Order: sequence, then C-alpha cells, then structure tokens
Amino acid sequence: MKKILILLLITSCVIIEQLPEVQYEKLTFGTDSTLEIMTWNIQNFPKSEHTINYAAKIINAIDADVIGLQEIQSDSAFFALVAQLNEIDKNNWSGYRANTDKWNMNLAYIYKTDIIKVKKIYEIYDGDYYAFPRRSLVIEFTFNEELFVIINNHLKAKTGEENRARRIDACQKLDKFIDKYHTDENVIVLGDLNDQLPDPEDENVFLVFLKDKANYKFADWEIAVDETADWSYPYWKYRGHLDHILISNELFDEFEKDGSVVKTIAIDKFMEGGDDTRYKYITDHRPVVLKLEIRNYK
Repeated sequence: MKKILILLLITSCVIIEQLPEVQYEKLTFGTDSTLEIMTWNIQNFPKSEHTINYAAKIINAIDADVIGLQEIQSDSAFFALVAQLNEIDKNNWSGYRANTDKWNMNLAYIYKTDIIKVKKIYEIYDGDYYAFPRRSLVIEFTFNEELFVIINNHLKAKTGEENRARRIDACQKLDKFIDKYHTDENVIVLGDLNDQLPDPEDENVFLVFLKDKANYKFADWEIAVDETADWSYPYWKYRGHLDHILISNELFDEFEKDGSVVKTIAIDKFMEGGDDTRYKYITDHRPVVLKLEIRNYK
C-alpha cells in the first residue's frame, strides 16, 4: 500500500510542459505559381528539444521552395528536420549541411526535390577566415529549366571597426566571385549578413552592391529602411534588420512583377508568448522570404 501511495505522489508531481501554440495558417506565404527563396538563422539548431518539430511545421506553413539556413549545429537534428518535413508535407524534401565550421555553426540548404533540380552544392573561399568565419555555401539548381545560383552566408557578427572591415571584405569578395563565375546568371546572395542596409556610407559594409545599381538590388530594401516594419532581429536593445536577400540584374524584371514580393515572417506575432517563446524554443531570428513570379510551372 505504501508503494502505491508513493507512486501516486510522484505521478502527481510530474508537470507536463504546455507548449505554446502557433497559428501556422497565418504564416503561409508560398504559392504554386511562384518561386520562394528563404533565409533563416535557426540559432544553435536545435536550441531546445522542441525546435525540430516547431521548425518543420513553420517551414511547411511558409511553403518556400529552397531555404538557406545558418547556425545548424547538429547534423543528426538537421536530417531529422528534413525527415519530419517529408512526413508532414506533400513535397519530397532533401537537404545538405556543411560541416567545416570549427564551432559547428554550419550553413545548410533544404529544398523541394520535385521542383528544385540541384546541379551542385559547394563552399567557396576555403581558408579565408578573415572575411568568411563561416564559408559561403553555394547551391546551383535549375527551376523551370532556368539556372539559379544562391550564395548562403553568415558574415562576421558584432559591432566595431574590425568586424565591419571583415564584412566589407566579404561583400567585395562575393562581388568578385559573381563577376568571375556567374556574371550572366540568376544570382541570389542571402543570409545573416549581420549589418544594416541603410547605414551611413562611411560605415556601410554593402557599398560594393549598393553603388552598383545596374547589377544588384536588395530585395528587402524597403523592409530595412522602414523602422515600423517587421525586422528580422526584433529585440529592442539590438533591434535591426540583419538578414538580407540580394538579387542580380537578371532577376530585376521578375522582381518587378505584381506577384513578386519579399517579407519577414513574424512567427512571434502568431505564437503564444511572442518573442520570448520563439527565442526559448526556436531561434532569435525571423525568416525572410522572397517570392518571385517566374511563370506558371506546376
């Protein structure tokens, strides 16, 4: 009898964690007639035991076609994410995670294999730790028989002249890489670029792109310059729009179409507990997604 009472007492003391609910239907962004490209820093992935489940459902709801990820620490968790996506989504998903960062803050891609036909994935600027503490990760793929090149980045963080100089160096080298290898192709540079687009010229790390208006455009410029907009890093003390999507001139016409748009997906606005719970269970960054009206293909 005593054993039964003790067991009942122990059982009654177990607290079942009530996870915050998310209105996933409010996150929907992708369509069947457009190409969606997304960047998302999923901080120290997975930062909680519930991160994989939340991330899979969020990605499924947003419905982007190819996603550049940053801070993917666990290889097994990454492929668990891909597997869970394949369980809950009608599309066939695949993924690639780099493994060269000594702190395991690796870059990765996940993509829909039914419409994204990958040619190759590779890192660039091997050994250039000054400009690229995490090597840029390139994916070349065809979509609707057109070639696209995405360069995923996680540039040096923090303020200060030295860190800013490292980001400037990275941007200049990315420009040189594009000019040398992909000058006439659909190029997208994205990622956690760790700086603000509208900074004064003497502090702006993106001048190499901003001054070359004939060849480059930041798709998320209007978000970055609007202080009332949903910025990708929303915390009041360090609030800023740090995650960007840059397109080459080959995509200017597509970006100008009525169906094309870029958006920060404010998960916290549709999650119980807001910023605090998103930070606790998932990540400190919001995803940024570019929708391009190419043509009907599905």
